Amino acid sequence: MTILEETIAAIRPADPAAVAAARAHQDRLTKPRGALGTLEDVAIRLAGAAAVSPPPLPVPAALAIFAADHGVHARGVTPWPQEVTLQMVGNFLAGGAVANAFAAQVGASVTVVDVGVAADLDPAPGLTISKIAYGTADLSRGPAMTPEQAVAALEAGIAHARDLVAGGARCLITGDMGIANTTASAALICAFTGHEAAAVTGRGTGIDSETLERKVEVVREALRVNGLEREPGAASSMSALETLAAVGGLEHAAIAGFVLAGAALRVPVILDGVIAGAAALAAAAMAPDVVDHCVAGHRSAEPGHAAALDHLGLRPLVELELRLGEGTGGLLAHPLVCAAARVMHEVATFDSAGVTDKEA
Repeated sequence: MTILEETIAAIRPADPAAVAAARAHQDRLTKPRGALGTLEDVAIRLAGAAAVSPPPLPVPAALAIFAADHGVHARGVTPWPQEVTLQMVGNFLAGGAVANAFAAQVGASVTVVDVGVAADLDPAPGLTISKIAYGTADLSRGPAMTPEQAVAALEAGIAHARDLVAGGARCLITGDMGIANTTASAALICAFTGHEAAAVTGRGTGIDSETLERKVEVVREALRVNGLEREPGAASSMSALETLAAVGGLEHAAIAGFVLAGAALRVPVILDGVIAGAAALAAAAMAPDVVDHCVAGHRSAEPGHAAALDHLGLRPLVELELRLGEGTGGLLAHPLVCAAARVMHEVATFDSAGVTDKEA
């Protein structure tokens, strides 16, 4: 059995007994039933994922930023040069990015994983080099990856999640870096949900309308040449792995593996933005129960992200019109996830506090 097969086989759905116990416990706490809204749902989700109520506190948290380049960059889908991927990896390692600032705020560790940067990186503290290739092929001309490359990237994500959990992490947060990766994300979202390219392709780093039109057409070309065009609701003839290899990025595959491993280990995974959403679609297509172990950190300004979350059935905790990536939205949501779990541990019940409950 391969690492990928072993991981998928270990994934279980939310534990129904823990879910029922968490729901009942919420109803006994000294507050009106349902008064904490979505946070109550998060606490119950955490209990189901961990198979115990109250659920473990999701601390410490670990952010993993998976970095890779994209051959589709050559199609002019972004004005940012490809070298920015490499430069931003250096910025993460130096502690100078927004993700670093947010991670410091919430006490999360930060690691960068090179699965496909189009340059060689020198070893450095906080960097894991798991390079599969020097970027992907142009997805608008044919498959972005071979199936073997996609599996290798998936297993790199699995290995990194396992290492972080073995090191004490009790919550995983997805991060990404890769110039042109919103183009691959849009193609993946179209392929897995059946949405049309124009409905899920956004401005990414802030492209102008002319570039956006070109980007939409490139996504359509990618779906067409890879045999992924389909109507909403219609089943795809390609497997999840084939779809991921056809139009995904190496970082998408690694994030999908990261999510799968978190679910297999029963450690909650906070998803970031549209790149994480696209990767989670691939993970869920491989193992549907993986969704029970995920929390949507936020909804980004990218239209494809809303489509991905709707398909996954996940409700975002934060909506601040973010479109940065890096794991920033997931980091901002982490204190809310912690608060949801802490309520289950620290808030008194009506009986223990001697507070009169309302009449049934």
